[in-house]
Amino acid sequence: MSALEVSAGVPFVRGPHPVHGGPVVDLPTSFGLFRAQAWTDATTGAEHLAVSSRKPARGSAPLVRLHSECLTGDVFGSYRCDCGEQLDLALGLIGEQGGTLLYLRGQEGRGIGLANKMRAYALQEAGFDTVEANEQLGLPVDARNYEAAAQILLEMGLRKIRLLSNNPDKRIRLALAGVDVVDMVPTEVPVRDQNIRYLQTKRERMDHRLTLGAHPAPSQVLASGAGKVGSTDDWNAGHREYDHG
Repeated sequence: MSALEVSAGVPFVRGPHPVHGGPVVDLPTSFGLFRAQAWTDATTGAEHLAVSSRKPARGSAPLVRLHSECLTGDVFGSYRCDCGEQLDLALGLIGEQGGTLLYLRGQEGRGIGLANKMRAYALQEAGFDTVEANEQLGLPVDARNYEAAAQILLEMGLRKIRLLSNNPDKRIRLALAGVDVVDMVPTEVPVRDQNIRYLQTKRERMDHRLTLGAHPAPSQVLASGAGKVGSTDDWNAGHREYDHG
């Protein structure tokens, strides 16, 4: 039984951050058959989507990805960021090994919104990096909030997870909300000419765990078996310095 099916079968218990889950439905995708459930943040009204593999999760700590909405990367395949490719990689790994991806809406541009992200892009084209651009606009460098995401995971019974992320801030925020991240599984994707400065800024100014070395494309990773059971440990072993306990 998937985490979504567990969450649908138990009474809702109001937690520190109120969220409401809807029905669980099939979601057939190019990455396999998933089960999907919409969740509403009762405080902000934001609607998020939990997508879980139908395969039993491996071990007591399943893979989980908190993926912030990125229209340009996720839908249009923009190479200005690494979001769309991280989404593909995460869905492939979760489809193979079990686990859940939370697609967090309302977090466009690290929480500043689509229009402001376009304004920040214009400033980046004028020479500012992604941090400086937000600051020039008088906006937070990262305005995202993970309270609803943590509560959704807890409602789904996911109290101990392996987090698919390069961002240690997510681990800290989840821990504060009661979710135990026992491991960080890197989601680094190929560096491109169009996003090299963006990724360097994330590593140097936002503490993202990135090597910025040569990496195969997500499709090559999965085709070669890196998304199959047993291989995530191998991948993670090569990035063990990123796991800060």
